[in-house]
Amino acid sequence: MALKVSRRGVIPPFIVMDVLRAANRRQAEGKDVLHLELGQPASGAPAGVIETAHKKLESDQLGYTEAFGIMSVRQRISEYYAAEQSVSVDPEQIVLTTGSSGGFVLAFTAAFDVGDRVAIADPGYPGSRNILLGLGIEPVLVPTGPETRFQPTPELLDKIDGPLDGLIVASPSNPTGTMLGESELGALSEYCRDRGVRLISDEIYHGITYENPGVSALRFDDEAIVINSFSKYFSMTGWRVGWMVVPTALSRSIECLAQNLFISAPTLSQYGAGAAFDCTEELDANVERYAQNREILLKGLPTAGFDQLAPVDGAFYIYADISNLTNDSESFCRRVLDDTGVATTPGTDFDQGRGSSFIRFSFSGATNQITEAVERLQHWMTKTG
Repeated sequence: MALKVSRRGVIPPFIVMDVLRAANRRQAEGKDVLHLELGQPASGAPAGVIETAHKKLESDQLGYTEAFGIMSVRQRISEYYAAEQSVSVDPEQIVLTTGSSGGFVLAFTAAFDVGDRVAIADPGYPGSRNILLGLGIEPVLVPTGPETRFQPTPELLDKIDGPLDGLIVASPSNPTGTMLGESELGALSEYCRDRGVRLISDEIYHGITYENPGVSALRFDDEAIVINSFSKYFSMTGWRVGWMVVPTALSRSIECLAQNLFISAPTLSQYGAGAAFDCTEELDANVERYAQNREILLKGLPTAGFDQLAPVDGAFYIYADISNLTNDSESFCRRVLDDTGVATTPGTDFDQGRGSSFIRFSFSGATNQITEAVERLQHWMTKTG
């Protein structure tokens, strides 16, 4: 008799990881790859983080911390909000997590029950959607497009049949890079507050913006849950440390969940994260590189046939409508990788309904690789078109 397998794991794969596997296989065969698929900074952790980690390895036993993390690091995050967002956040409301992914698990588990309905923009980050599914929570997809800059609006939410228990917003967003301004985020916050809808704000790309700084939901709603990360702006992807800001009413619930699910975030990573706030000169230089890469793609992609691009307000992604080229983005990305060595992510990772006509380019890598990728794509499109 076959043993039971939980339905929690019957969720869509994270397709970009499948793309990475194909790219690694190509490299193992001795062929080169230009990585425009991963949302991972090409730069490593800043020097001050590395130095702090070395010192802690030599002087500290690195045991468990309390579930919410090291207080001195939480204090630094509180100071960050005062400086960057002009909001006062009690360090007791700040939770250090095992990456932003750990924060999403804690937030969704504490705020929602099985069967609850949570709205999320489509296209959107697949991890959020799939974590909801794995927890038995219904993701309610909100189709967005260029007319709303790929962001949800109160008007779109009003079109949803049935009640909502939560709304997830992401600004800057993955995959589109678009942002919510003060008025837009304020309107969504008011909408949620008036209807008893829990707002969860994904702010993991704050710090990587090109025109205007990111706006935190904490400016508008002290009942919102905010998720952030040291992976993107702080360039600490593999350290697996993030943070969340939680309302007082959920604090104990989240603490109990964190104690039992994770015990604590990695101690060494927490110490490194505290040092990251002293490394802004190095980190801002990374953002300057992203800005250069962004300009290269915005100028070069249209000449290669990718001329329908979402606005790129922040993060390090360009989301391109390729309906003029294909209606099968997965096979298209495989062809691009096989023929040019440029790895990209099909839109089906972010939008299961319309993503077959979209592709995402990540420009978090080295500038010379971005330039080379554009040249290869231009040559390939000329040859195949």
